[in-house]
Amino acid sequence: MLANYHTHTERCGHAMGSDRDFVEHAIESGIKVLGFSDHCPWVFDDEYVSGIRMTPDEVEGYFRSLTDLKREYADDIRIYIGFEAEYIPQLIEAQDRLLAEYPLDYMIMGQHFNDPESSGVYMGAPVYDESILIQYTERIIEGMESGRYRYLAHPDLIRFMGDEKAYESQMTRLCTYLKSRDIPVEINLLGMSGGRHYPSDRFFRIAQNVGNKAIIGCDAHLPESLCDDHIIERGRRFAEKYGLEVVETLDGLD
Repeated sequence: MLANYHTHTERCGHAMGSDRDFVEHAIESGIKVLGFSDHCPWVFDDEYVSGIRMTPDEVEGYFRSLTDLKREYADDIRIYIGFEAEYIPQLIEAQDRLLAEYPLDYMIMGQHFNDPESSGVYMGAPVYDESILIQYTERIIEGMESGRYRYLAHPDLIRFMGDEKAYESQMTRLCTYLKSRDIPVEINLLGMSGGRHYPSDRFFRIAQNVGNKAIIGCDAHLPESLCDDHIIERGRRFAEKYGLEVVETLDGLD
């Protein structure tokens, strides 16, 4: 891989390895551009503490560590500091205030929840309610319209088990929107290597019909994931299977 923009750190509570380990494994594998996009913290109104993302108090250390590594390894690899985040309108202003003073390079959208995590439905669990599917689509489109996010991580995370025609209608709507804005959809290698329900053939058949571009994301939770040539090649073959043009790098980060 030339670049990977989907990399987590131990701060999210479900990844392992030091920040330096991720950088050194990326260099070892020949990656030239490494983007860190750990799960972005929310400032919850009810003092809820998430078990799947860093806390607001950890943001300072995140930027300090990655900024130091960016300087130290400048001759070997280009490092960008970002976040993976949902678009949850009622929490956006507090998140913006939290991040305002930090040198944030980019964000990607990973719509794990449509509503605050403490009361929201996880999109990766079986969902039968068509209104949740519609809201998932609308939240993503609204979030992308805000200009905050560079691409959609695991676009097929939602595990909708209801009417297939409804799924096809909403995902066609989503893919058509993303194509109109030249926003790539991610082929998620963590889902592929872990035998998850994504990358989803039914979603990417729709992406193929619409003509979307794709980006391959390691979604690395272990440093070794950046060196797994076998799964990276599987991701490329998956893109070829559906005739999707693969975006190698994101423009405009410098």
